Amino acid sequence: MISLALLAFVMSLVVTLAMRRVFRRRCGVYAADAPQRFHFGDTPRMGGLGLLAGWALALAALPLLQAARMAGNIDRVRLDLPLWLLMLLPAFAGGVLEDMTQRLTVRWRLLLTLTSGLLAWWLLGTAVTHLGSGGLDAYWRAVPWPGVALAVLAVTGLPHAFNIIDGYNGLAGMVALVVCLALAHVSMQVGDRELAAVTVALAAATAGFLVWNYPRGLIFAGDAGAYLWGLVIATVSLLLVQRHPSVSPWFPLLLLIYPVWETMFSIYRKLWRGVSPGMADALHLHQLVYRRLVRSVLYDDEAKRMLVRNSRTSPYLWSFVALTVVPALLFWRYTGVLMAFCLLFAVSYVAAYLTLVRFKVPRMFQRPRR
Repeated sequence: MISLALLAFVMSLVVTLAMRRVFRRRCGVYAADAPQRFHFGDTPRMGGLGLLAGWALALAALPLLQAARMAGNIDRVRLDLPLWLLMLLPAFAGGVLEDMTQRLTVRWRLLLTLTSGLLAWWLLGTAVTHLGSGGLDAYWRAVPWPGVALAVLAVTGLPHAFNIIDGYNGLAGMVALVVCLALAHVSMQVGDRELAAVTVALAAATAGFLVWNYPRGLIFAGDAGAYLWGLVIATVSLLLVQRHPSVSPWFPLLLLIYPVWETMFSIYRKLWRGVSPGMADALHLHQLVYRRLVRSVLYDDEAKRMLVRNSRTSPYLWSFVALTVVPALLFWRYTGVLMAFCLLFAVSYVAAYLTLVRFKVPRMFQRPRR
């Protein structure tokens, strides 16, 4: 496993740097007044290519590692990588096109991720086979189509959820890395080394990308990177619960509750305001943290000032995510406990959001008076 992770890390590190140099002046850029823009200058958004290269090339080299007896505890893993790549192709290709041109509409991006969601069901057999409730599971299993529809919805929606939280250096990348490691840990606990290899490779590729992304923001993951994280993590989560009934379906939900709830809450508040859910704005939780909690820095250079504030935003949300990952790892078998923590997160999120919107910054984060 260590050899696989090291290979994914190095490949991602090298290819991401190459993508930065190749696309530094060849990609479409955000308008200066775009609401989601919190950086200065034009930064390439092609980090997704480095992520895919690190992940896919490491998994493609797995048979060679096994032949050389360097695969460790995944020496007998057999992974049908072409099916995974075919599943990723529609959404990832659309993400690359959007990163290069900034012209792919929301409707097309949703259609492409939906196509990948359908391919995940058709090629890999993803479905939600149980809900973790003994009373409902018997009825749920009797009619398989609701489980298939819910799985397709999950694979379709999670890439966009990661795209929403991908607003500051290191934020979405660190969330993806931690979630992948948590999925790998539980996969090993239940003996599923195939899914463990997939997630460890993605976590290592993400770490290679983060070397260039955090804190300096030399390259962004872009839509393609967010879609890769969302598609792979959603598919692994579904397969893990589907193959191993001992894993509660609420385990991956609690792991991913931050991007999922951010998306659902954003849709709600936009509809409440009479705005299209596909319209970009600057009212997400991480953007409010940037404005309300992150203290200004005193640099004459505007670009450096914005970069430092950008990088200081992510740790606030990392600590938020840790509050969900830790209980998910401790109670991955127990549906009732996981449901309670999901509810606790939703309440805490709304309370934190309303506090920031109303300018009631917690005292511990306020600037000291002179």
